[in-house]
Amino acid sequence: MKKHKKTLPIPEGFSQRDIKTESSACTGEKTIGFYSAAEKKLVYAELVRSEDDIIAFYERYGLEYTERS
Repeated sequence: MKKHKKTLPIPEGFSQRDIKTESSACTGEKTIGFYSAAEKKLVYAELVRSEDDIIAFYERYGLEYTERS
C-alpha cells in the first residue's frame, strides 16, 4: 500500500511561476525555492543534489514538474 504524503500549501504571495533554481558562483551548489522579487532572493530554499530533488520539491507542494530549457 502506497503511503499518501501530505502536500504543503504554496506559500502566500507565491505561485508555481516563482519557483527558481540558483547556483552558487563560488561552489556551484544549487538551491531551489520560491523567488521573492521584493527580497531579491529565494525563500523556502532547499539544497539540490540531483534532478530528483527538484522533482521532490514540486511534489511537496502538489505540483507537477515540467523540465524547462
